Amino acid sequence: MTTSRLIQFVVAPGVLVAVACTPTETVPTAQFPAPEGYIGGVVQGTQGPEAGVWVIAETGDLPTKFVKIVVTDDEGRFMLPELPDASYAVWVRGYGLVDSEPLEMRPTAEPVTLQATNAATPEEAAKVYPGDYWLSLMAPPDESLFPGTGDDGNGMGTRMLSQAHWLDSLKSDCNFCHQLGSRQTRTVDHVFEAKPELTTHKEAWEWRLGTGVRGNQMYNVLRIQGMDASLDVYADWTERIAAGELPQAPPRPQGMERNLVLTLWDVGSDKTFMHDLVSTDKNNPGINPGGPIYAASSGHGQLVVLDPVQNVSYARNIPTREPRSEVPSRFPPPMRPSFFWGDEHIWGNPPYNPSDPHNPMIDSKGRVWLTSKIRGARRPPAWCSDPENKYAAWWTPRSGGRHASFFDPVTRKFTLIETCFSTHHLQFDNDANETVYFNGGGAGFSWVDTKVFDETGDEQQAVGWCPLVVDTNGDGAITKPWNVAVASAGGYTYRVDAVRAQEERAAAGEAETTPLPDPRYDTQLSYGLYSVIPSPVDDSLWGASQTYPGYIIRLMRGEDPPTSCRSQIFRVPEPGFDPRGIDITSDGVVWTALAGSSHLASLDVRKCEPRDEPDSPDGSQCPEGWTLHRTEGPRMKGSEVPADFHYYNWVDQHDVGGFGENTPIATGSNSDSLLVLDPDTGEWTTLRVPYPLGFFSRGLDGRIDDPDAGWKGRALWANYGTNYIWHTEGGKGTRGKFVKFQIRPDPLAR
Repeated sequence: MTTSRLIQFVVAPGVLVAVACTPTETVPTAQFPAPEGYIGGVVQGTQGPEAGVWVIAETGDLPTKFVKIVVTDDEGRFMLPELPDASYAVWVRGYGLVDSEPLEMRPTAEPVTLQATNAATPEEAAKVYPGDYWLSLMAPPDESLFPGTGDDGNGMGTRMLSQAHWLDSLKSDCNFCHQLGSRQTRTVDHVFEAKPELTTHKEAWEWRLGTGVRGNQMYNVLRIQGMDASLDVYADWTERIAAGELPQAPPRPQGMERNLVLTLWDVGSDKTFMHDLVSTDKNNPGINPGGPIYAASSGHGQLVVLDPVQNVSYARNIPTREPRSEVPSRFPPPMRPSFFWGDEHIWGNPPYNPSDPHNPMIDSKGRVWLTSKIRGARRPPAWCSDPENKYAAWWTPRSGGRHASFFDPVTRKFTLIETCFSTHHLQFDNDANETVYFNGGGAGFSWVDTKVFDETGDEQQAVGWCPLVVDTNGDGAITKPWNVAVASAGGYTYRVDAVRAQEERAAAGEAETTPLPDPRYDTQLSYGLYSVIPSPVDDSLWGASQTYPGYIIRLMRGEDPPTSCRSQIFRVPEPGFDPRGIDITSDGVVWTALAGSSHLASLDVRKCEPRDEPDSPDGSQCPEGWTLHRTEGPRMKGSEVPADFHYYNWVDQHDVGGFGENTPIATGSNSDSLLVLDPDTGEWTTLRVPYPLGFFSRGLDGRIDDPDAGWKGRALWANYGTNYIWHTEGGKGTRGKFVKFQIRPDPLAR
């Protein structure tokens, strides 16, 4: 699709609120029934009706841009349901076609015929293929180049252990921010236009990887991968594409995929980096029915809000406890000018808000909780390290990043909470106190007891944490860490009471330093955790560590944390690597998206065979508990690893999506999709977002607005979460988007 097809909505520079109005936080659905307008008909091609193509209706008549997308059935028929009264541009997109000329129309009961046109060339057809199809043309470095021996050796970085390890870096360090294979990444034409002195693709790649808001990070990844050898890979990819090499064609939607209804709204600005969204309470998806959808705008320190009933979007600044000028942004200024924004520090310090929120979650009261910065990197309050604090006496974590906050839509106020512990993701337990758990701050979990906080308003009483200590000496108890590191090795930190250790060694006639591992002491894991999910069946917490090849870590709180906390570690089995997301079924089966190897993997500890020996810190126990399901789609050239990337995953415990309870879903962050797995059959259903190209979801959510309304009363929700929203189809000026996914009983239901 050409840029001219995308309807543009001009927003004044620096304005992040879509409409000038006083926003309403909670809108009862009874007052605003869903629109009943519809447009139906058939898509006719040169050879007859076109099955499995998308019909797209978009309008700028509403307070924010609105798009509805459906798929044609076996006979080319379509039905665009629940359209607000407006004028729409209606057109067709499909694999093997070129985008049709839009027809202007309003909702009508009269059937319409849309004309589809076949693509004249394979090159023309490939313009609308998802990013993973284009990325599949990239040939990773040959296996003979590993392990890397550096610039003076084979050119691969010395940290690169294998081809899989390099692919892990490509996906989790590069795909981490944006789609690879998008038009902006698979060509270097814009680099040559901006820097005519560069003459080769290799030179263009070296320059582009140091540009813009993430230039420092990208260039550092390039160094770790091995600059010269990796630049050869990237240059070879874009050179072959420039010479006309094309990916295979994706299949058109089939079966249940044709029952999909997509609704999109514009939110945020053309610079907004929205990490994730939330619509309801994960444990009770009927909370906040018909109400606002919230996303964390990391780059601008805002809560971006959509009222999906009145089609209004706006944003709220998230406060910090210290003045903004004293809370530094984690985003450095550009190392080299951006091709889009020059030297502008678009997510820098004031005037931008440095609160840097991460993914939001909603509690049973409808409050929106986030991890966000409340202060700078100064020392935390004294109670965080006071020996009288039982958690501090056990272990003092790092706390220089985000903490906790929540927004109350009733009072429209934010509350900030010191956690003593840097936070990242958050999830609510289903316990009586509605405890909210966080990962971050090194190796460990922290939490806020929301009942205690609501009753007392006292952070110190409500906050707690546990380090990750494995009972490797098998005595059934956890050796007190005391914050004294005896030594570290292989991702483990052996922490004991230093005085006791010295006395025991002296009594045994040993030297002061004992080789690791020391079987007398337990092992504290120093692997950082990327995610967190509490179990609904016991007191355990689960998190994923991306330390190659990847680990799932279980923390059991016990009756008197932190002294009762005990951990287990489970290594991802081959051929899997790089767990990022984590979620759990209602009966305690853990699911994780393996972003690097493109699996959706489950771990069921009920399958673990009894062990006589103590727990191991290397994760080797319970290989029998794992099941790996590799996703579909094209493979990297010369590899069995798919080109898709899965930023996170989610388990639909309550059958919100219509696929059954406890259905696992992975984000197809590199394939414009959500990927639904039937774990019994291993079959996948791809819920594709075909327009605008570049749908990059970091997570998803599901809400039931009306349990008696069938498919209309429930939906999955996700957003365009790329760092670079200007890489989305439409280019600079394109705004962020929220996406609503609904599955009808058939493609013609209205």
